[in-house]
Amino acid sequence: MTDQATPPETPADLWAAVDDLWTWLEANGPISGEQGLLLRMLKLSEEVGEVAQAVIGATGQNPRKGVTHTWEDVEAELCDVVITALVALRTLTPDAREVFTRHLARVTERSLTRPT
Repeated sequence: MTDQATPPETPADLWAAVDDLWTWLEANGPISGEQGLLLRMLKLSEEVGEVAQAVIGATGQNPRKGVTHTWEDVEAELCDVVITALVALRTLTPDAREVFTRHLARVTERSLTRPT
């Protein structure tokens, strides 16, 4: 039987997982300091590229390769983008949860109260 982490079930668990991932990266990352911070931000571009690759693969847009991915692959890659972004935010501030919550409230207010 393999030892697998239990996925987070609640928003509180989400932020605990983000903190755990950040702690692990801080302890095990080969590059630290400002350069490590910048590389963690660049990791987002890599993950977004993987979303694009999965969408191209799911739609068979490369005639040489055909269909190489599923929409479930796209979902997984999108999740990787979200996780990477949250860990990057946690790298910038220990108050990542509060920063994100405030920003989400601003975006929600701005978007949902806009006249149609």
